Amino acid sequence: METSKVIVEHIFLLVIVTLFSVLQNAFFAVKLEREGKGGNATAFERVSCAVRNCMDAYPTFLAVMWCAGLCVSQGPAAFAGILYLVVRQKYFVGYMGQTSQSTPGFMFGKRPIFFLILMCMVGILNYLLGHFYGRCYKAQLETLTSVVAALLLIP
Repeated sequence: METSKVIVEHIFLLVIVTLFSVLQNAFFAVKLEREGKGGNATAFERVSCAVRNCMDAYPTFLAVMWCAGLCVSQGPAAFAGILYLVVRQKYFVGYMGQTSQSTPGFMFGKRPIFFLILMCMVGILNYLLGHFYGRCYKAQLETLTSVVAALLLIP
């Protein structure tokens, strides 16, 4: 029982962000359904396109967030995940208005994904260094990613 508690502590933040992302997807689906029943073809087409765009990037987001959280540190990975979900919401709402309103959300959304990809690559490199050369920099990486994650907020 104690082992499962330790495992859950190492992934708890990632689980919470994943749950929020699932709830956000449910919101998108409800919005799409409502627009479909509304009879406005252009509004439905916009919402449908926004949902498709969000769903296209969703598997990548989940994969890199979990990889970064498991390989380096769950705190910065979860922070970047929450930031990505906020940006994705901004993109979705902007797309429902006019497609040009979604551009800021789209552009800013690349930053958390890029950060998570870098975390994954650095985590994998750290694992390989530890495995082949006996050098592990996990503590330093956790500190570095915590500091760099805060920089994601700079516009």
